Amino acid sequence: MAKVTFRTDWCKGCGLCALACPKQIIVIAKDKINQKGHSPAEITDQEACVGCGACATMCPDCIIKVER
Repeated sequence: MAKVTFRTDWCKGCGLCALACPKQIIVIAKDKINQKGHSPAEITDQEACVGCGACATMCPDCIIKVER
């Protein structure tokens, strides 16, 4: 099973990772705000992640880590 982690303190909530996810399991948090004032990305179903790495590839700030 793959594991995806986000550096939410660096995330600017651009949403590119959510658009790139083939499983549609990444969303921009509506109820969280990081120290920079942005709503960070988060994964909704870790079990459904296939570890493709599309989210990490698309992230312009390199805040996503995919472990397989």
